[in-house]
Amino acid sequence: MIAPPARATPKQLPRTRLRAHLACARMEFRAALTYRTAYLSSFVMMLLQIWLLTVVWRAFYDGREEVDGLTLTTMTAYATLTTLQYQLVSPWRSSPIDQRVREGKVAVDLLRPIGFPGQMLAGQLGWASAAVPVLVVALPFALLIGAGRAPASAAAGFAYPVALIGALLVNQLLGLLLGMVSFWTLEVSGALMAYRFVAQFFSGALVPLWFMPGPVRAAAEWLPFQATAYTPAAVYLGEVEGVGIAAALGVQLVWIVGLGALAAFVWSRARHRVMSQGG
Repeated sequence: MIAPPARATPKQLPRTRLRAHLACARMEFRAALTYRTAYLSSFVMMLLQIWLLTVVWRAFYDGREEVDGLTLTTMTAYATLTTLQYQLVSPWRSSPIDQRVREGKVAVDLLRPIGFPGQMLAGQLGWASAAVPVLVVALPFALLIGAGRAPASAAAGFAYPVALIGALLVNQLLGLLLGMVSFWTLEVSGALMAYRFVAQFFSGALVPLWFMPGPVRAAAEWLPFQATAYTPAAVYLGEVEGVGIAAALGVQLVWIVGLGALAAFVWSRARHRVMSQGG
């Protein structure tokens, strides 16, 4: 007679859950690396975007050294930095949820010892981390095409990684919410296309918030997207300094908590929907 597997003790439970989340992340990381063509094309498109933005900003400055107190070097460095970090923060696949819903694999996910949102979020982070090798290879080419700068200050250098992690979490929570819409619609490709356009614009990845017209900038500041691109870049380049850095990181934290709570609520409704349909 085979003895049932021993359950984890209360002290072992956090470690067991951490291993389970890391396993989900590793699985998606390996899956992402199998899409070599997609990653090669994203490498090319990323460099093309940096080159196009650099050309546009040089034409916009038209030989002037500064516009509104901002130098051309700052703008090209901003364009290079936001394009590189957006590749990490916002990968081309935001969430695997819609595919798992269509294929009926959610039933298997629900049997696992960790919650479904945690599985999906860990998997999304694993998928996003697969962009790191691409960024390492692309960095010398990006700096050659665009421009690079050291952090504006020691405070900016320390705060930037924190802001980048905050940007990653905000974007992944947004992707989780978008993916869970598939429990009602089954298909989110159309919504994903619209979301990517809105998110990239209002995040400041293409045009920094300081160049946006007043009403558009006000809207961007009230949306979570600016926390995913503009905030880390503005911190790094010194456009946000001193108390402003703490305020910017605080805004990111508020969005992380708020989106996390919203994701928990949406999952509570989606779970009831799964149970009612699956019996």
